[in-house]
Amino acid sequence: MAYTRAWTNFRRMQDITVAAACLIYAGAVLDAFQRLPGSLSLIAERTLVWPAGFLFLSLAIPLVVGRLRRGLARYVWMSFNAGFGQSVGSVLIGIGLLAGAALFMYWQIGSAANGGRYPAGVFSGYAAGIGILGAQALLVRVLERHPEVRRAIEVEE
Repeated sequence: MAYTRAWTNFRRMQDITVAAACLIYAGAVLDAFQRLPGSLSLIAERTLVWPAGFLFLSLAIPLVVGRLRRGLARYVWMSFNAGFGQSVGSVLIGIGLLAGAALFMYWQIGSAANGGRYPAGVFSGYAAGIGILGAQALLVRVLERHPEVRRAIEVEE
């Protein structure tokens, strides 16, 4: 099945966004293990264990709860129609948002390494964001099966 270039770019942007967010998160976790005070188990708990729960919930709930799934699918479709992931500007904005979140995480790690508040919340929040991005990327595939969407995104042969 062949899709329009716009849809292919949009779908690719959704996937790349999830992958980039995961890589940023992995880098922040590695940085946390090198710089944060406390035992390895404390750092693992705050950067991996608790955030994994938030990631799972924010990924699963929008896919399982019908009203949320429909709302998020509608948001994904509106994002496509608005041109997200299909222009240089929208790609740069997406990269900027990811970079801003990454800088905030690294700033929080640096602050905690110098005696500031422990950054447990920032890891859980970022993981929850990755879960929502993942749900959106999965809903792109669900939308492809919807008859009306299919008519709009398939290339006529």
